[in-house]
Amino acid sequence: MSASKKLSLFDISLIAVSLVIGMGIFRVPASVAATSGTETIFFGVWLAGGLIALCGALTYAEIGKRLPAMGGYYKVFAECYHPSIGFSVNAIILISNAASLAIVTLIGADYVSDLLYGKPSGTFFNTLVAITAVGIFYLVNLSGLKTSSRTQNVLTITKLSMIVILIASLIKGVVIEPHGYNTGDPLYTMQDKSPWLLFLISLIPVSFAFGGYQQTINFGAEAEKPSGIPRGILIGIGIVTLLYLSINIAYTEVIGFEPMKNATAIGALLCEAWFGKAGAKVFDGLMFLSVMAYVNVILLSNPRVMYAMSKDGVFPKLFGYRNEKTGAITNSLTVFALTTILVSFLGKGIDPILNFSMFLDSIGMATSAAAIFILRRREKSNPTSSLGSEYSSITPVVAVFFILAYVAIATGVFLKDPVAAWTGTGLLGFFLLIYRGFYYKKAS
Repeated sequence: MSASKKLSLFDISLIAVSLVIGMGIFRVPASVAATSGTETIFFGVWLAGGLIALCGALTYAEIGKRLPAMGGYYKVFAECYHPSIGFSVNAIILISNAASLAIVTLIGADYVSDLLYGKPSGTFFNTLVAITAVGIFYLVNLSGLKTSSRTQNVLTITKLSMIVILIASLIKGVVIEPHGYNTGDPLYTMQDKSPWLLFLISLIPVSFAFGGYQQTINFGAEAEKPSGIPRGILIGIGIVTLLYLSINIAYTEVIGFEPMKNATAIGALLCEAWFGKAGAKVFDGLMFLSVMAYVNVILLSNPRVMYAMSKDGVFPKLFGYRNEKTGAITNSLTVFALTTILVSFLGKGIDPILNFSMFLDSIGMATSAAAIFILRRREKSNPTSSLGSEYSSITPVVAVFFILAYVAIATGVFLKDPVAAWTGTGLLGFFLLIYRGFYYKKAS
């Protein structure tokens, strides 16, 4: 069954925004302030992150138009490199995303607990809230793409409105003191490290705060128009970059650059500028809505990768089932949701295990972006193709910049945490062996 083209440019743009803006922007800037050393490097690294993301958006916009397929991020690796690479990289991404989703829902449960009881609750309460959240949006996605995308639009607009309100705290003209600090986190100065090293170390969390939009190409077969995916990615990244830069200005003005370093709950401080002490409660509710938007978009995107892998014969056939009436990818959605629920029972202790994904994600971004040159070369060698004239000559230049930036970020992760980098590399090798043992003969 072919995919129904139901996603408008508006839908795709908000999906791109939701894949990027999670909970990080409400916490990461405090860590970046602590590692950047100076306000100049702090804003420089956020500007660099926005520039890199824009280059990535231009690159993936062209890739998405050249490969308009469901599970497009998997297709990039499978068709441009080898099915084994597509299987291995995306198997890791699926596991990492399921675990990340479980952790985000558990963190969201903390906000619910604080909103209701004014204090953290036990493991049972947090797990129950996490499972309920996944269960609700599992049912939403079972209803089909139309229902899930409309739900996503409402949640994303709510999240964007929240961020705009926090940015507008600038007009209050007040200064809010932090209520606590993460004392165990790094705190660097220009005397400790060179400016370039401070910049590189700070660029790692900034780049991951900007990451996720590449998964938008998973919806390539479901856009109303072929131009929907590339334009949606560009519009989404434009919105994200503007909001990120604006909210960081608000942080430094309302909290102050020095007091902000490693401060806890900096997003709640901007809310406090509007609502006083009650602002923390308002922020709890808004943050849980933000978590819900993340839950839905992850349940939207990842089953599409599983579906594409199944259709290519590198995943069991059952993941390729699609409901004829609703179009929902039922089996893939069910297994992904159950995996997330299972991880929820393991609790937040799994979070350190996910550090390896930072290294692999950087390698994956650089490698998938490099596929643009493979796609262009193949098209150039096809004498009947006329698509080459549709694409900008500047895209390869920005793609090279994007690739080099993520190679540098991967290097920074390796220098910062070599164990995590080697763990990720070892896991990639493990999945390559699985492919060799179970799927190599089928693909040959």
